[in-house]
Amino acid sequence: MASEKLIILGAAGRDFHDFQVHWCLDPSVEVVCFTAKQIPGIENRLFPPEMCKNDQNGNKYPNGLMIYSEDELEDLIKRFGATACALAYSDLSYDTVQSLASRVNAAGCKFIQLPPSLTAVPSTKPVIAICATRTGVGKSQTTRYVAKYLKQLGKKIAVVRHPMPYDQVLLRQRCQRYEVLEDMDKYDCTIEEREEYELHIEEDNLLFAGVDYEMILREAEKEADVILWDGGNNDASFYKPDLQITIADALRSGHEVHYFPGETNVRMSDVIMINKVNSLPGMKPAYDQAEKLRKVVGEQVPILFANSVVVPEAKGLSAEEAAKLVEGKRVLVIDDGPTLTHGGMPFGAGLVLAKNMGAKEIVDPHPFAKGSLADVLKKFTHLDRVLPAMGYGEEQIKDLEATVREVDCDCVVVGTPINLAGVIDLSGKPWVRARYSLELLPDHKHQFDKAIQSVL
Repeated sequence: MASEKLIILGAAGRDFHDFQVHWCLDPSVEVVCFTAKQIPGIENRLFPPEMCKNDQNGNKYPNGLMIYSEDELEDLIKRFGATACALAYSDLSYDTVQSLASRVNAAGCKFIQLPPSLTAVPSTKPVIAICATRTGVGKSQTTRYVAKYLKQLGKKIAVVRHPMPYDQVLLRQRCQRYEVLEDMDKYDCTIEEREEYELHIEEDNLLFAGVDYEMILREAEKEADVILWDGGNNDASFYKPDLQITIADALRSGHEVHYFPGETNVRMSDVIMINKVNSLPGMKPAYDQAEKLRKVVGEQVPILFANSVVVPEAKGLSAEEAAKLVEGKRVLVIDDGPTLTHGGMPFGAGLVLAKNMGAKEIVDPHPFAKGSLADVLKKFTHLDRVLPAMGYGEEQIKDLEATVREVDCDCVVVGTPINLAGVIDLSGKPWVRARYSLELLPDHKHQFDKAIQSVL
């Protein structure tokens, strides 16, 4: 008989993983439901019994588990007689975490946070984990940089991307393998999924994602010499890393010790990389940030600097010709949705590119925003002149398309890392894509080489 009735607080990612590798196998715990937050439209779904490991826990969850809105938390605690709630999602301010703890405690429940060591699945292959202090720091560009480095050494790599299971039927997303761009259509990927997958596929990085990350790991191990964990938000790795590289943001210094579980990543790091130092007015802020981090991790952890290099790209045009589409023009900037929303950034690569290319005016999207996009701009008041590329479902994609159609501009600058014109109709407007990549500062190349070689 289970002595604990548990609600898992999540956002369709870490929550499912923690359940599958820890909670569903604990005989003292009965999980009664999941809650969902942060991502639109992920509640009111069923976590299927086929992924509840009923063959290992005495058929404890024959009907699966329902996923409810976190807004109902107090009612759910009362309805199910819950005795504990476990936090299992990421990129939360410490104020938000403590507020959740207070809600849970006030309702008479324990508030639980599992350490990553209890849920990190070991691999038969070397694992290099790319984690972060916040969302939008440049994890995926770093993962692509590491992937290219390893392939140049003759290694076969498999990238495993943090989960983004937004399908109404989660079983369809249990274990996904991406090798060609058409695979994204096969799995009916949202804009948010494409943002994380497309560039990996274009660079010939074999990619896996889904819901069942132990199954995914075993499939990836069959095809790779090295596993690369490409994290989501600032979550910890689902796999036990042989090398953990944590990315910090030069534009958000101090966030390293104020957002959950980013500080955990910092303290578990083998290497820390401060990205976007080329966006600073000089190097002094980067050195100051490194010095503060040094007080957290000690002298033994290398702290490297990197640039996030943004270049214009337009179909059939050179970089110089693409830049001319922006120079002196009135432009609409569309930037990465998660970075701008729960990531808290007021701009992304698109705005950086538009200003660098000499745009005459950044058109305010607020008067033109339709449906759910208007709600997003109203909620995230720090967004001034950029439109987040929200596309978690069909409704948001339609609203994004309708908003772009209404905006009066000469050109669209797309800062999201996908071919957005392949997903929505840009109404014939000329558009330029901001292509960004990692550039390690030359003085830090030796320490990077040493770290990678240590696990090969």
